[in-house]
Amino acid sequence: MPRVLVLGGGGALGARVVELLLSARRCQAVGVWTVQPLRVALRGLVALADADFTGFRPDTAVVVFDRARHANGREAAFGQPQPVDLPALATRLRHLGVASLVVVVPHAPGLLPQALKAGLASLDEGAVAALGFAHLVFMRSAQAGAAADAAAAPAPARLARWLLGQLHWMVPQGDQPVRTDTVARVAARLAVVLPQATPGTRVLPPDVLWAAAQAPATDSVVDDWLAGRPLTGVNPRPRW
Repeated sequence: MPRVLVLGGGGALGARVVELLLSARRCQAVGVWTVQPLRVALRGLVALADADFTGFRPDTAVVVFDRARHANGREAAFGQPQPVDLPALATRLRHLGVASLVVVVPHAPGLLPQALKAGLASLDEGAVAALGFAHLVFMRSAQAGAAADAAAAPAPARLARWLLGQLHWMVPQGDQPVRTDTVARVAARLAVVLPQATPGTRVLPPDVLWAAAQAPATDSVVDDWLAGRPLTGVNPRPRW
């Protein structure tokens, strides 16, 4: 069973990934990156400051780029990785001995060119792929936090955001973001089963997240995708 390190466990998505990893009971331990002292009472959960990563000896890591929450102040204890730091962060994880890495990458829904939905979307992702992880998966979900930013913006900016927001209705439903729980469920499943998959770098396309959302009671979609099998038993994505 893998020892999984989660970086970005304070937001809604990251916290759900940690919860699912613990409830699956298929990990030796689940470490979470913290920047303040945090008392944990859950079995299998380990709070780790930067200096503790080496002693934890993770062999799998999940990096979650998620917006910060401010529900009760507890989230401030968790480290929050930033997309610009991905190459340096991945380099450190590789030096720690991490062999399997899952990266949940934010993006604006519907704006990726079709060719990039199945390939690497940026030079940063290419640099991470060149580090030599045995297993590497990039997951792309929708960017969050726009609504909170818009609320504090000047009136003209809020109007512009509203007008641009109407383009949401021009994006096919199958290209729109799936719920946080689905993204977390897929990320947690990948963290558990990725070490047993064929080595390589993969980009999880929107089609797989959509299929996983249609089958919430099973992990077969993730397992079939990793094994290169056709996704069966799910409805196709709706189009125009």
